[in-house]
Amino acid sequence: MLTLTHPRRTVLHRWPAGVKLALLAAASLLLFRLPPAGLALAALALAGIYLALGRDLARAGLRALLPLWPFVLVLAVWHAFGGTLALGGLLILRMMLAVAAANLVTLTTSLSEMIAVIERLLSPLRRLGLDPRAVALAMALVIRFAPLLLERQRGIAMAWRARSHRRPGWRTALPLTLSALDEADQVAEALRARGGISPRHK
Repeated sequence: MLTLTHPRRTVLHRWPAGVKLALLAAASLLLFRLPPAGLALAALALAGIYLALGRDLARAGLRALLPLWPFVLVLAVWHAFGGTLALGGLLILRMMLAVAAANLVTLTTSLSEMIAVIERLLSPLRRLGLDPRAVALAMALVIRFAPLLLERQRGIAMAWRARSHRRPGWRTALPLTLSALDEADQVAEALRARGGISPRHK
C-alpha cells in the first residue's frame, strides 16, 4: 500500500519529482484560466500523454478518476437546476483534468521521491522545532491514502447494495473506518520494518 506508482517504468518515471510537482502546480493554475477551447486542447494533450506512456497506464489513470463520479453528479445536478449547465460542465472538466494530471504524477513518482521533495520544501520548519521528514511523510501518506479510501468506500457501498435494497448512507462509515485503521496498522508495521522515518525515530 505504501506506493501507488505504476510498476512499469516509463520516461516520466525518470523525471525528477520536483520538476513533475512544479509542472503539476503550474498546470493546475493554468487550467482555471483556460477558455473552453483551451480546455479541450488540454484534455486531448493529457489523453495523448497517457496513451503515449502505454495503454496499461492509461487504464490505471482512468480507473483513478472513477471515485470522482459523486462530485460530478452533484455539480451536474446543481448547475442543471441553476440553469448554468454549461458553466458546470466547464467546472467538471477542469476538476477532472486537474485530478488526471495529479494522478499522472502519482503513477510515475515513487513515495520516497515525493517525501524527499516535500521534505526539502519544508526544511525551514526545523527553525520552529518541527521535523520536516515527519511532516513530509504524513503529507505523502495522505496523498496515497485518499484514492485508496475512496475506492474502498465504493467497494463497501457496492457490497451493501448487493445485500440490501436500502441505500448504504451512513452505514458504511463503521466498516470504512475499521478498514482505514487496519490499513494504517499495516502501514505502521511496514514503516517499523523499514526502520521508521529516520534514524533518530527508531
